[in-house]
Amino acid sequence: MSKDYKQITQEIGHYVGELNKYQPATMKGFSAMAGAASADGEIDKKTKEFVALAIGITQHCDGCIGFHVKTLKRLGTSKQELTEILAMCVYMGGGPALMYAADALRAYDQF
Repeated sequence: MSKDYKQITQEIGHYVGELNKYQPATMKGFSAMAGAASADGEIDKKTKEFVALAIGITQHCDGCIGFHVKTLKRLGTSKQELTEILAMCVYMGGGPALMYAADALRAYDQF
């Protein structure tokens, strides 16, 4: 089983756009919440993205993994930094988290 995280994020992005056409108020609210939650503050954006990725891994969300790894890569995250976070995910989430941590590493390589 091979996952293409570029394709996953493109397809989800397309349907998020579709949802936005039909539910613009909800999507505007979600976008505002995402922007406010991820903005630099006492905790920087990169750290917040690591938290979001960890939640995506433990919740087994391929789209979350794709979008947050893509953002982390854009923010200049090294593979070493990513794998340290993935190790924490495995520690806290056990075997299922290990499977999705491996997928997050695959997503990093794809982006």
